[in-house]
Amino acid sequence: MTTPHKPSTQEDQAVRMDDEGYLVDPGDWSEALAETLARQERIVLSDAHWAVIRFMRSYYEEHHIAPDARHVMKHLAAYRAERSEGRNELFNLFPYGYVKQACRIAGMRRPRAWSTG
Repeated sequence: MTTPHKPSTQEDQAVRMDDEGYLVDPGDWSEALAETLARQERIVLSDAHWAVIRFMRSYYEEHHIAPDARHVMKHLAAYRAERSEGRNELFNLFPYGYVKQACRIAGMRRPRAWSTG
């Protein structure tokens, strides 16, 4: 089931979200919407958050699916130039989980086969 959601951004259009707060159409995503969704999660987006979000969006544009968390961890480790810290950094940035927070903020549909971690 989907419900219309009126983001509190400067955009004047309603964005359709499912009952769990994920976008129905990832094409409706914008950086302003990401800011709104991050505020709902009590996250202030840093450069590292944006590196993850923009990687996820780029991956989605190329593959038409949300990237697996391991791809994001690898990207984040390269971004930080610390290979072993990608996993820890991802969960520091999105403490309630990759799917619950990173996927929502990046405008992905909820990956149904994944856990909420």
